[in-house]
Amino acid sequence: MSISVKIGNRLIGEGQPTYIIAEIGINHNGDLETAKDMIRAAHEVGADAVKFQKRTPLLCVPEEQRSQMRETPWGYISYLDYRYKVEFGETEYREIDILCKSLGIDWFASVWDTEAVDFLEAFKPLCYKVPSASLTDLELLKKLVATGRPLIVSTGMSTMEEIRTSMKLIPMDRLIITHTTSAYPCAPDELNLRMVETLKEEFPCPIGYSGHEVGLIPSVVSVALGSCLVERHFTLDRAMWGGDQAASVEPGGFERLVKYIRVTEQALGDGVKKVYDSEIPIRKKLRRVL
Repeated sequence: MSISVKIGNRLIGEGQPTYIIAEIGINHNGDLETAKDMIRAAHEVGADAVKFQKRTPLLCVPEEQRSQMRETPWGYISYLDYRYKVEFGETEYREIDILCKSLGIDWFASVWDTEAVDFLEAFKPLCYKVPSASLTDLELLKKLVATGRPLIVSTGMSTMEEIRTSMKLIPMDRLIITHTTSAYPCAPDELNLRMVETLKEEFPCPIGYSGHEVGLIPSVVSVALGSCLVERHFTLDRAMWGGDQAASVEPGGFERLVKYIRVTEQALGDGVKKVYDSEIPIRKKLRRVL
């Protein structure tokens, strides 16, 4: 039996209901009202939490990329300017915090740099998410461990040795590892869902799955393979502008995802063979040799 990790009022681990996260990320495109609509929609369809992304653009955008120009909803602007456009500040996160607490849905964020950690600490987040891009950022990991909060760490585009090295820094009783493949969207033959089992064999902490596929089936299968947490990108409309929209799930699909996961949890059972009461009448009718 692996360790369970507590996020807010929820225990995450074997034997517990799957913790389902709707990743809003930057799909709100910098618009607070859109973000609020997404939070409400995620709550209505049964998500346990919503997740955002927090970066300090000057720290996260490499110097050679800052002046690169791109088409955006705000016109033809530099990549650095674009990163600022989609970043929320204190005012926006205060409103997000108030709304989530009023609805009773958890919220937290992926952090991409140490200044982002300092920023979010003011909100006393339930946990932090370490994106796959930051798995080898040991300075960031040490900063996050020092907060004392639980950490969810994604493992996309990482080798097993990189995962092992980074996980040594994090106490197992505060760690949830999520298997993922960092392609948006991800082809089925690169999802490698059996990695959930591989990670469960090596690490005693809860193992989850962060999916970037098109469709719902692989995310549900990950639960059957032992995933204790499922995270999917969430959007109001996949036709909205943004690089993550194509790998995101709209509210109707997310509602089905939650339903399928809950049915899967019920169906898995305990692995102990038994004759159910519902079988007894048909057993008496059809069984010829006892």
